[in-house]
Amino acid sequence: MAKAGAPSKAVANGTGRSAVTRRQLVDAAIATLQLEGYTGTSARSIARRAGLNQGLIFYHFGSVANLLLAALDSVSQERLQRYEAEVSGVTNPSRLVDAAEEIFRNDLKAGYVTVLVEMIAGASSTPGLGPEVSARIQPWRGFAQSAIEAAVGDSPLGSVLPAKDVAHAVVALYLGLELLSHLDGDPGPALALFARAKGLAELLEALTTPSTPKEAP
Repeated sequence: MAKAGAPSKAVANGTGRSAVTRRQLVDAAIATLQLEGYTGTSARSIARRAGLNQGLIFYHFGSVANLLLAALDSVSQERLQRYEAEVSGVTNPSRLVDAAEEIFRNDLKAGYVTVLVEMIAGASSTPGLGPEVSARIQPWRGFAQSAIEAAVGDSPLGSVLPAKDVAHAVVALYLGLELLSHLDGDPGPALALFARAKGLAELLEALTTPSTPKEAP
């Protein structure tokens, strides 16, 4: 499998044609990871899917590993922008669970998380890849933490459930649920957990929401 290497400097400020070629290679790398997994992703398989000479991978990216990281970056940036918009304005935990479930359904349908899962799997066999993939997970922890903080607000839940710790657990659980849903071919158990999580969120909201004093007769 490809090893991590220095990015190619030849096309740092490439022409419009170079940008199109890079985009074709990134799209092909994404599709190859989704359909063939990390072990089936090589310069040859990516180039074949893109309809390009495999030498262009090394010209534009320096190595297959760098191309795969660029593919992961592309998927992550697109998803972060979309999901930040989806959770914007969410101000309570139960609505955040609804948003998370919708995100999960979209990811399963489009196969976005598969790219990250395959890269994590590949990190164990490709020198230097692990730290690069780990660095690309960090923005998702930050995204989850911000969403949780906005949903919890000033309620007592904030002291009971520290947003940073919960965000780490959410990202880890999310990846695990995606992986198991993919392996089992059945998202039902994962979706059932979202239903349970919403019930728990609603219960916590009820327990931590101050009651309105009754007016004297």
